[in-house]
Amino acid sequence: MSLFSRLIAILIIIAPLAAQADEGRYPIKADDGSMVANHRVPAEIENRIEKLPGIVIAGNPHGKVTLAEFYDVNCPYCRAASVDIDVLLRDNPELRLVLVPFPVLGIPSIQGTRVELAVARLVPAQKFYAFHRQLDAMRGVVDGNRALAAAKAMGLDTAEVLKIANEDSLAEVMTAHLHVGDALAIEATPGFVIKGVVIVGYPGAKALAQVIQSAQRCDNVVCGGAKR
Repeated sequence: MSLFSRLIAILIIIAPLAAQADEGRYPIKADDGSMVANHRVPAEIENRIEKLPGIVIAGNPHGKVTLAEFYDVNCPYCRAASVDIDVLLRDNPELRLVLVPFPVLGIPSIQGTRVELAVARLVPAQKFYAFHRQLDAMRGVVDGNRALAAAKAMGLDTAEVLKIANEDSLAEVMTAHLHVGDALAIEATPGFVIKGVVIVGYPGAKALAQVIQSAQRCDNVVCGGAKR
């Protein structure tokens, strides 16, 4: 069975885990005025994110507000979000970003994620974040070869990157990410987790900034607003 088939099979098997999510929604509006899909999740599920192998912490590792992002290297909305999140990280010294590779868009994404996970082992978080941003700036499909070329452009030894990228253990890492993403009921990328709330899809720069500001100000994604 191919790696992609194995990952899809695992998604099917663990699909019932998504039912654990609390479907209570908060009145979060996207930049275009539409309501943003969101739901609460139990703390024990949210806490699993920090224990995942292969995650990278960007921004302030000791920041007061943690935003976890589940992303696919070929998700156009993730690429758009990447630009805005970079601005938020520069403007907010208390923001802690947890990057969780979430390859759900096919074999090229799995290959590209293998390279990302390999680079994450070889370089410090700040340099990995620069690599991540470089991939997000690309146009077209990012597969293993394009990700490897980006690693080479950063001065990394491609043979060393490729050796790690081809390790069987990385299949287990990606599977673990899929398990947790499914438990969080992340049904689209990007998926964000902040203060026990999952935001499905990208709400836009202003909306995401407001959620982060609320989390900082009142420890909730919406200040003074009851759940709908």
